[in-house]
Amino acid sequence: MAASSPHDTWTPYVRELGIALSRARARRGLSQERVAAAAGLSAFTYRKLEKGESNPGTPANPRLRTLVSLAEVLGVPVAALLPPDPDGVAPGR
Repeated sequence: MAASSPHDTWTPYVRELGIALSRARARRGLSQERVAAAAGLSAFTYRKLEKGESNPGTPANPRLRTLVSLAEVLGVPVAALLPPDPDGVAPGR
């Protein structure tokens, strides 16, 4: 049985993060560009976060500061953006 790679669990985790960002943004009635600007990000970077990727085929790995800024702009706690049960996302587990 082959060991699973960190991407096997991280990729769906950050996709769920992207969905949470998109839903929170929609609830506030904000555009991607407006959220990005208010959080100090480029619109390109924010769009990639909503997709759960940093480059094609590479899952996103946002900084804590980025998540805190986005949560503040979206008016939600950081925890509301994070998917539940991150078991298996830590490298080497």
